Amino acid sequence: MKKNQTMRLSRLKQFAVLAAFISFPLLAGASGIEQFKNFLANTKSARGEFAQVQVKQEAEGKLRMGTPAMGTFLFSKPGKFIWTYKKPYEQVLQADGKTLYIYDKDLNQVTTKKLGSALGASPAAILFGSTDIEKNFRLAENGTRDGLEWMEATPKDKENTFQRINIGMQNNVPVAMELHDAMGQLSLIKFTKFEKNPALKADTFKFVMPKGADLFEN
Repeated sequence: MKKNQTMRLSRLKQFAVLAAFISFPLLAGASGIEQFKNFLANTKSARGEFAQVQVKQEAEGKLRMGTPAMGTFLFSKPGKFIWTYKKPYEQVLQADGKTLYIYDKDLNQVTTKKLGSALGASPAAILFGSTDIEKNFRLAENGTRDGLEWMEATPKDKENTFQRINIGMQNNVPVAMELHDAMGQLSLIKFTKFEKNPALKADTFKFVMPKGADLFEN
């Protein structure tokens, strides 16, 4: 088989995998960037649920989906969030605006990092960071696909872990993300039950150290 034919088949397989994980009714709306900027301007906090899966490309262009991870998220801008994995393992990523706490329940271990260096131009910065998204990312339209209006965010820092991040928008809410890292791996995230601007208590994002947990500071 010729090289170009192989590449086309590989892309078709990738689209099939994405469609299997992300499926929405075919509705069109404002452009991806327009909806995303509306989301940034009008969303100070949000909560909901997510499903995440990693897609690996193996020999001969075959794609393999990993075990889906599921959980909940809660955030308040700028820089406050709780990202909780419930399946297949329990882990919490929590930030109070200054410090990022990573809690592994199985190990009963907490690792901390300064939020500034940890957030930067990461995928979390897009949803949980400041509204000045174009400070760290270049934005471009990425067409209509799977009933969503897509935009692409490319980190300006060439040494970033991620090469590009695609965001699928619907009704001014992000409902899907495709994270392409520097190693050629793809992670897919689907958001559901997305509630904008819920009322939150002042101490919602204060991290409470689990009893007996080991602490590691970075």
